[in-house]
Amino acid sequence: MGKPQPPYLSAVLSLSLLLAGCSSSATAPCEARMSGQRCHAERLLYQNDMLQARMLIASGDLDNYELAGALLDRAQPFDRRGEVSFYKALLKIKEGQQVDQVLPLLEHAADAGQPYAVALLYKVWSEPYLVDKANPGKALRYQRAYTGLDVARSGYPSFEQSLALVDNLLAPPPVLASQQVRR
Repeated sequence: MGKPQPPYLSAVLSLSLLLAGCSSSATAPCEARMSGQRCHAERLLYQNDMLQARMLIASGDLDNYELAGALLDRAQPFDRRGEVSFYKALLKIKEGQQVDQVLPLLEHAADAGQPYAVALLYKVWSEPYLVDKANPGKALRYQRAYTGLDVARSGYPSFEQSLALVDNLLAPPPVLASQQVRR
C-alpha cells in the first residue's frame, strides 16, 4: 500500500485541471479597427483576467470573490466560449445566491459550449443540486449535450472528469494543518 495522500492533493489536482483543462485559446475575434498588436494585448489581458479569476474563486476565500467578479466583468466582452458565465455562476453558488440567479448563467455557458457548465447542469438536475426536485429528463439532456462538445470528441476532459472537477470546485477548500486551530 502506498503513502497516504496529503489532504490538499485533490484540491491541487482540481486546480490544475481547472486552470489547464478548458482554457480559452480561442478567445474573441479582434475588431476590424483593432491593430494586430492591440488585438494580441487584449487576448493576453483576457487570458490573464480569466486565470486570476479562476484562482481567486478556487481559493475559497470570500475576501477574494469581489476581485474575481470584477475580473470576470472585465473579461465578459471578450468571452465566446461561456467561461465567464460559468465562473460567474460558480461565484454566485459559493456566495450563496439563489438558483434563479445561477441557472441562467449556467444555461448561457452551456449554450456556448462550456463543458463544466454542462456537467454542472447535469449535477443540478440529476442529484438534485440547488433545486428541490431532480429532473431526470433534463439531466439526460445535459449528459447527451456533453457528448456533442468538442472536448468530448477529443476525450479530454471526459464527462466523468468534468463532473469530478465540478464537485471539487463546489467543495469547501481543505483546511491545511497550518490553518487548524490547536486546542
